[in-house]
Amino acid sequence: MARINGNGKQKSIEETLWDSANKLRGSVEPAEYKHVVLGLIFLKFASDKFEEHRKAMIDKGQEKYIEMPDFYGMANVFYLDETSRWSYIIKNSKQNDIALKIDTALHNIEKANKALKGALPDNYFSRLGLDITKLSSLLDTINDIDTLRDKARDIVGRVYEYFLSKFALAEGKGKGEFYTPKSIVNLIAEMIEPYSGIIYDPACGSGGMFVQSIKFIQAHHGNTKNVSIYGQEYTNTTYKLAKMNLAIRGISGNLGEKAADTFGDDQHKDLKADFIMANPPFNQKDWRAENELKDDPRWRGYEVPPKSNANYGWILNMASKLSENGMAGFVLANGALSGGGEEYKIRRKLIENNLVEAILVLPQNMFYTTNISVTVWILNKNKKVQSRSIGDEGRHYRNREKEILFMDLRQIGEPFEKKFTQFSAQQIKDIAATYHTWQQIDKDYKDIPEYCYAASFDEVAKKDFSLVPSKYIEFVNRDENIDFDEKMQTLQSAFADLLKAEAKSKNDLLTVFNELGFPIDLNFKIE
Repeated sequence: MARINGNGKQKSIEETLWDSANKLRGSVEPAEYKHVVLGLIFLKFASDKFEEHRKAMIDKGQEKYIEMPDFYGMANVFYLDETSRWSYIIKNSKQNDIALKIDTALHNIEKANKALKGALPDNYFSRLGLDITKLSSLLDTINDIDTLRDKARDIVGRVYEYFLSKFALAEGKGKGEFYTPKSIVNLIAEMIEPYSGIIYDPACGSGGMFVQSIKFIQAHHGNTKNVSIYGQEYTNTTYKLAKMNLAIRGISGNLGEKAADTFGDDQHKDLKADFIMANPPFNQKDWRAENELKDDPRWRGYEVPPKSNANYGWILNMASKLSENGMAGFVLANGALSGGGEEYKIRRKLIENNLVEAILVLPQNMFYTTNISVTVWILNKNKKVQSRSIGDEGRHYRNREKEILFMDLRQIGEPFEKKFTQFSAQQIKDIAATYHTWQQIDKDYKDIPEYCYAASFDEVAKKDFSLVPSKYIEFVNRDENIDFDEKMQTLQSAFADLLKAEAKSKNDLLTVFNELGFPIDLNFKIE
């Protein structure tokens, strides 16, 4: 019987499974619960693939090989022993020790398949003391999913992605960093176009950047065999999510030997990537000790990034790993666009070295973990030396090589999950088209007020190497052209004046009372 949602429509597989899984959660935190549910989805998918390949071998008369792991590995299928197969789990789903059986199955699968080393949940089911009746019900729901029925629609991938987004929403502010909203990832992919070569993410979370890169290639009829995946993740549980996410989709990737800090234990020291896509932690404080990493080769030619904020550490890590023609698209908090000290010196040198190609300010409420507006940066080590005619009759010429494209996307987007914002597929297409039109000398790019502006190097230098888009983009339909740095300085100055005025009023009042013979003790307390 089809399940109906609150709008009277038949529920999708994702919604049905989420509802069933939610009944199991109880007091289990989403941060742990997601590993339970996603582990089961993986187990069902791996088992279905195994049974499909096993049957094919039997049909070909290769029955004597059906228990040999190598004959599965050659077909990119994980080998499962008898007690690790979904049929065995379902057969025992009503038993009191089913949690232990699931843990054992996942352990044995990981042990038998080197590609899954460090990927699967470890002893979650037994440790969390899950309600057996609810766990059994969840197993029955997952059992209804034919993971192989419609390969073109990628049912398992859809379910996995849906659950990752729902868990990120559930974990909320300050958590859920493992997930980057899909529309942001899609935008970056459409802009830097990772068709072939090495793709790297130094803070890969659950692997969303890699998944969308592969989808981009497939959507544009490219060959996914032409890309290699490299990544790194600090949190061990998130590292497992990423490995499982790639495994479900048949994507081979090198995420390092272990979960590790990208700065303190770089797993890809000599890597040169053709494309970098990343959403590193925002404004990470105390990311290195005072005297640590001062001579790190990743900052060679630049100032050492301040230990108080890792934003420019991430930028330089990525810049150092770009190949000769490499491109990077990544997300950072808006604070990295301006500011002084070492950050100013690094930002200025990045601009002088002609690495910064585009800056895009995103709308608020795109992330599940913060409601602030953030920025997409595009770095390009191969900005072409070109001239572009601008203005009436092409009277002025600008050196394309030194230009930076600024885009303000804060008025773009559509509602999502009531309180969040996302880009539609058409909006992503339009934004990327603006960027690619600007990139090409033979295309008719035009600056558009309140949306985009191509600034020359001289203009950026005149603004003291600030990358705040509102300093360059023309605003015509608003009360003022808001410069947030200047606005904040004005507010600080006004606040200081108010405090001075308050202090003066207080002193004047004290003087009056003293003259009247009623001295006031300002340190009195009300009991």
